[in-house]
Amino acid sequence: MDSDALGAIADSFSAVGTIGAFLVGFRLLRREHRREADRAEDERRAQAERISAWIELVHKRDGKCDLTFHIHNASPMPIYEVELPLPARGDEEPHVEFVGLIPPGQTIQRPAPTEWLRSYVEPEPVQIEFLDSAGRRWSRDEQGTLSRSE
Repeated sequence: MDSDALGAIADSFSAVGTIGAFLVGFRLLRREHRREADRAEDERRAQAERISAWIELVHKRDGKCDLTFHIHNASPMPIYEVELPLPARGDEEPHVEFVGLIPPGQTIQRPAPTEWLRSYVEPEPVQIEFLDSAGRRWSRDEQGTLSRSE
């Protein structure tokens, strides 16, 4: 083989190697961008994941029982504009129980509708909507699924 052919083969291998290195680098860059996006989403969700709401029967000192909503903020920051959307029956207008602000580390209780007492069996999660400390609106449904609201 002459030197021109060897040079052409070497140039071809060099070009393939350069393209391969570019593709590997691009793939690694995409993976890192995906990790950064996941990390940013985790940071956005961090406070919202620490908010929960449930309904529970509370025994009073006089022997009576009240059905009560419990809203717990386990985060280090307050949450705002807390609302408990109540399901409507038939042609009724949907009702929202407005709670307002819940300080960090606190559980707030609000009375639940008395007609719910007939179907109450045990503590269960309820739907909640709120603003986190960064002003993002969140919703957690009765199954505990957290989603960002617009």
